[in-house]
Amino acid sequence: MTPKPTFTDTLRKIFKNILDPIGGFLNHTGLSPNAITLLGLAGTTYGAYLLSQGFIFWGGVVIFLFVIVDAFDGTMARLRGEPSDFGGFVDSVSDRYAEFITFGGLLYYFLTQGNHLGEILTFLATAGSVLVSYVKARAEGLGFTAKVGLLTRVERYIVLIPLLIFNQPLIAVALIALLGNLTAFQRIWHVRAQGRERMRQTKAQKEYLH
Repeated sequence: MTPKPTFTDTLRKIFKNILDPIGGFLNHTGLSPNAITLLGLAGTTYGAYLLSQGFIFWGGVVIFLFVIVDAFDGTMARLRGEPSDFGGFVDSVSDRYAEFITFGGLLYYFLTQGNHLGEILTFLATAGSVLVSYVKARAEGLGFTAKVGLLTRVERYIVLIPLLIFNQPLIAVALIALLGNLTAFQRIWHVRAQGRERMRQTKAQKEYLH
């Protein structure tokens, strides 16, 4: 089953003419793709700290800026002609940490406000975000594809950042909690269909051999 291009893939194509020149410039500075990855994580951590202290607007702005920075690591590696499995691994792990830390900042903020609904929704948003990534990774480890669903990482930031900038963190975590977990179930269902098809083909092959 050939996966359809994701929204993230489409964005990469649309912004390729912008990303490539900036990625080339960053390569000329001597910075490595992994350094850019870690810089993006550090900036997101600062943004999460601002969120935790109640500076929701500025936290959203900082996270937005460093999410953009993090977009250049893959471009840099491609332009160098040396994309590596380890670099992709570091990028993926860094992305997961960035989301954990961002939701951690929001959770701390809701705790200080005594906002129990916000606390619960932040937990559910974190769980949904983790499961979206985990289902895909586990599926690919079993030879399936799972690049489907409403709210992949890019879409989560598209929901999160504007709502933070407009000082609506509760709505942000509510939407991600709902749509993130829905996306995880979409991926589970997609893998289930592939699993059933694989079983059917295996059974048909055994019957043919006999």
